[in-house]
Amino acid sequence: MLSIGQRIQIPLEEFEITFARSGGPGGQNVNKVNSKAVLRWPVNASTSLPYGVKERFTNAYGNRLTNDGELIITSQKHRDQAKNVEDCMEKLREMIEAVAEAPTIRRATRPTRASKERRVDSKKEHSLKKQNRRFVGE
Repeated sequence: MLSIGQRIQIPLEEFEITFARSGGPGGQNVNKVNSKAVLRWPVNASTSLPYGVKERFTNAYGNRLTNDGELIITSQKHRDQAKNVEDCMEKLREMIEAVAEAPTIRRATRPTRASKERRVDSKKEHSLKKQNRRFVGE
């Protein structure tokens, strides 16, 4: 179970994890071991995400989804399969945490009378400063 916060839990059955040969360090062993982890998750078919979170997720990461609505995350940072799977899960957790909280809606406010007066006064001062720099012809 992948737990994000207190209210989002995604069962591991929703994920499809495959392995491939990864590049990078490893010496002679690198050509024999499939240590690169590839995590596939059908976001649109997932019933674990609340509707709002799913909508924010697809808006934020829609460019990373396939045409079928699947998210693909890969990791080949480590030489161990299990650590690469953990890294994929951590990447997904960070992505979901980024969109889990709904953004606060901005309420429009009006400027106060004093702030309007301060703005006008500063504009008048600036104008006077510019006028005093002018050349007065004879």
